Amino acid sequence: MLQINNRRYDDILIVTMDGELDHNTATDAREELTGLIEDGSIRNMVVDLSGLQFMDSSGIGMFIGRYKVLKQRGGNMAVFGLNRHISKIWDISGLCQIIKIYKDLDESLGNIGGTKR
Repeated sequence: MLQINNRRYDDILIVTMDGELDHNTATDAREELTGLIEDGSIRNMVVDLSGLQFMDSSGIGMFIGRYKVLKQRGGNMAVFGLNRHISKIWDISGLCQIIKIYKDLDESLGNIGGTKR
């Protein structure tokens, strides 16, 4: 099971994921996040993965797709809170070369979009 919560900070959508992001939950996650970023005034997304216990390759595709949408509108995506398992998947897949990983929410917000806030 996967639970997604969100809040907004200026043009940044802050998302918290808790549970497992796998082939059973990735479609629902993709649909929910896509619905949230349909609001064109959202340019950036920061995702807190500290509550995510498991992720498989389905999650990789889900993140890349939302990242592309944000990039097309001049925005960006950042994540933080990766556990050892999730971090390993991001490293092996090369996802960490595309979506920047930060240590916490403050650092993510301070760097999203390439400029300090």
